[in-house]
Amino acid sequence: MLGASLRFGGVELLRRVDDLDAARIKGSTAGIPLLYPWANRLGSLQYLAAGRQVSLDSSSPRLHFDDQKLPMHGVPWSQLQWKVVSSHADALTARLDWLSQELLAIFPFPHHVEMVLRLRPVDLEIQTTVFADSGSPVPISFGFHPYFGLPEIPRAEWTLNAPAMRKLALDVQGIPTGQETPQTPIAAQLGNTGYDDGFALSDEQATFSIAGNGYSITIEFKSGFRFAQIFAPKDKEFIAIEPMTAATNALCSGEGLRMIAPGEQFTASFRIQVYHQA
Repeated sequence: MLGASLRFGGVELLRRVDDLDAARIKGSTAGIPLLYPWANRLGSLQYLAAGRQVSLDSSSPRLHFDDQKLPMHGVPWSQLQWKVVSSHADALTARLDWLSQELLAIFPFPHHVEMVLRLRPVDLEIQTTVFADSGSPVPISFGFHPYFGLPEIPRAEWTLNAPAMRKLALDVQGIPTGQETPQTPIAAQLGNTGYDDGFALSDEQATFSIAGNGYSITIEFKSGFRFAQIFAPKDKEFIAIEPMTAATNALCSGEGLRMIAPGEQFTASFRIQVYHQA
């Protein structure tokens, strides 16, 4: 269930999709990956959620770690075993069962997840639903990490548009400190500006876009995503605008962490829309 290609008029708009085998082996992100059961990094190998104390294994082959040895992006996309529920020319539904001992050692909340993709001529919608159907509460902390790029135009000339938000102050490890500052709307070329920043949204509906060379890629947060991460290194020809259901490190900090009770479900969705003017 990795988004490995998104083409418009034959032009590839996803980035980091050139060597998916290497990404799979390394456990790194590419294309449009689901970050599950948490998005971005945790500040510790231990977390307490829904009354359960969890200690992660730093040598686990089912986890990926950043350069500071912090657990990053939950279980890598290549190790999540999805089952196709239904498949059509313009829609796909797949199911992930979180029931194995290996997965429960990382996130001890049995449940299942369904992802529904709907493809239309100019947009792709991704809807993710978590079902607390196995007698356990389930913390909600997942997100997505879509990498985009615009063709035949330098990164510096891409225009980023983002709504007014609250910027999260981060420590040296990239973990939110709990402090927030107002962020005015962004409508500017990237230039030499680099981003690796987290934001809290005013509500669950927000629209971001990048534009240039006649192309516009819009990322619309439709429901369930209260936070966003913008990742655009100065020296890379991509930008990631990441829908997140919780802030980075929410499993450890508990800040804004949502929980669904046994028998409940939680749905989050976002849409990618492409426009091109020749």
